[in-house]
Formats: sequence, C-alpha cells, structure tokens
Amino acid sequence: MDSSANKPYKSALKVNEGIEQPPTLNVNAAQHFSKPGRKMLQPQQYVDGIISGNRTVLSQAITLIESSLPLHQEIAQAIISLCLLHSGNSVRIGITGVPGVGKSTFIEAFGKHLTMQGRKIAVLAIDPSSSRSRGSILGDKTRMEELSVDKNAFIRPSPSAGSLGGVARKTRETIILCEAAGFDTILVETVGVGQSEIAVHSMVDFFLLLMLGGAGDELQGIKRGIMEMADAVVINKADGDNLNRVNIAMAELRSALHYFPPTNSGWHPVCEACSSVTKFGIERVDELINQYITFTKSNGYFAKRRLEQSKHIMMSVVDQALHDHFYNQSDIKKLITKVEADLKQEKISAYVAAQVLIEKYFENVIMR
Repeated sequence: MDSSANKPYKSALKVNEGIEQPPTLNVNAAQHFSKPGRKMLQPQQYVDGIISGNRTVLSQAITLIESSLPLHQEIAQAIISLCLLHSGNSVRIGITGVPGVGKSTFIEAFGKHLTMQGRKIAVLAIDPSSSRSRGSILGDKTRMEELSVDKNAFIRPSPSAGSLGGVARKTRETIILCEAAGFDTILVETVGVGQSEIAVHSMVDFFLLLMLGGAGDELQGIKRGIMEMADAVVINKADGDNLNRVNIAMAELRSALHYFPPTNSGWHPVCEACSSVTKFGIERVDELINQYITFTKSNGYFAKRRLEQSKHIMMSVVDQALHDHFYNQSDIKKLITKVEADLKQEKISAYVAAQVLIEKYFENVIMR
C-alpha cells in the first residue's frame, strides 16, 4: 500500500490568515423592516408608489435592494422587474476624482444648476464603509445641505459594504428605480480610489473626471488610466489664488488629451475649469454633457453602450448568483473550515484546497 497518500501536502505557497471581509450586501438594511410599525408592501404597491413620486416608498424599496435577507431580495427583484418598463429615460453621469477634489461640493453646485432648470436629479453617493462598524464613514447628505432639501433632488448615500472598489453592489438596480420615479438625471459619485471608477464607468453614459490644478502627479497618481476613460476632465476650484495654477493645468491637460487614442464613441474628450463656490464653468459642464449625449445618440453609440451595459449586468447577476449558491451550502461552509485549517498547518496547497471545494460543489449540484 502506498504510504504517500497519508503524507501531508507540501507547497512553496504559504497562505496567511486573511482579514474578515464585510458582506456584499448591507446587513443593517435588513434590520430596517424589523422595527415596530414597519410594514412590508406588495411589489406592485412599491412600484405604484415609486412611479407616483413617493420618496418614502422609493427609499424603502432601495433599502430592500440593499438588504441581505432572501425574502427582501425576492421582493426587490420583483420590484426591479416591474420598474424596468419605466426606466431607461435618464442621462446617467459618473463623477470621480481623488479625495479632496471637491466632488460633493461640485455635485451640489451642478445639481442646483439642473434643478433650477426644472430637471429632476438623483444623486447616488457611494460612501466608503467602515470595516469595523459596517456603516458609512462619510455623510453626503450633510455635505449637500442645499441640494438635500431641493424638491427636485433625491440623495441616497449608500455604504459600499465591501463591494469591489467601494462601489455599492446594488447601484445599478437603484438607478432603475430612480428612473422609474421620474428622475431624468442620475449622478453617481465614486469614492475616487481603486476599482470603483471602472465599475461606475460600466453603468453610466457620461464619465466626468474632476481634478485639481497644481496638485501634482504624486497626489493624482491614478489619473492616467482614469483619464483614458473620461469623456471630460474638469479642473475644480478655479477661483481665488488658485486660478493661475488651474489655467496652467488646463493647458497641460488639453495638450495631453490631444495625444490620447480616439474613444469608441468617436467623441474627443475635453478639458474645462470650474468653481463650485463661484459657480464659474458649471453651465459649461452641462453644455458639454448635452453635446456628448446628442453626439452619441446621433451616431448610434449611446444605444450600443446601453446594450453593452445590459449584457454586463446580466453576467454580473449570473456571477453573483453562482457565488451565493456556492457559499450558501452548509456542507461547503463546513468543508471551507476544514481546508482552511489544513492551509494554516500547511498540509495542503491553496490550489488543491480550491479543487476540493469545487469538486464537492459540482458533486452537490449533480446529486440534486
């Protein structure tokens, strides 16, 4: 008999213990409906309230989307399906920039400019989540005081709760609900770091990069890759003593954009300056976005991009469903605990451990 079968696996790969990750859905949202006086509605009742412009019902429906409870997820998906027929009629704008660039101040100034024209805007501000408390660190409603009380604006700070790049997993579904509620402009603010820009870029029509004049590349080290995604670069805080630095930066960026490869849309990214305090350049940003939307609708790129986004959403939902199905099986959970113990004692390699888990999963699927 071969005694090697009882020998522990040896691997050059040492796997250290990781840090517990927060859930991909907002666990705190599940507690919302467990409070006294909170009554669940039927999906159609939520949809009727959303379409009629009831902000309370809209907020409750978004909370269901963020909830981790299976029952809430089931109702949320029914609401989304019913709202799809009433969605798709907005302009979706992603706004990014490094922390401190003034994203929230810009969004308030830009949002007020839009609402004064009678536009209805929804701001989906993606807050970083604390890995300890699982709650939001930033409070965008407190940083957008004027916009938060505007009858034509709706602000929804969403804790990222561990999703890739700090982007709330359910932002796409929230966009659908906001469009069904009649909001014609959706602003999605990123935390400005990591993979969040890529995720937001995949769900919006126009991607705006905010930058600072004179901040230096060392403070904006991620700008090259993001600039290639941007449809417009706007240098913020063009006021006071900073105006000269802004003008220099704008000239440099315009020169740099000239050498960038052409975008798939055929649009040539532009660079402008603005001040969220004095409102200088805010109207110009609105004009740029309108020009872009008109341009991309005329050449067919707008519809093509929306279709690509729908395909991306489809595959994301498939990926998430498979992920959840795998990790929600009780025997897989037990097996994970066992192989993690073996990894810690270096009895098995990470690759063999993964194969053991996968084989067990497929065995369960075939047996069922």
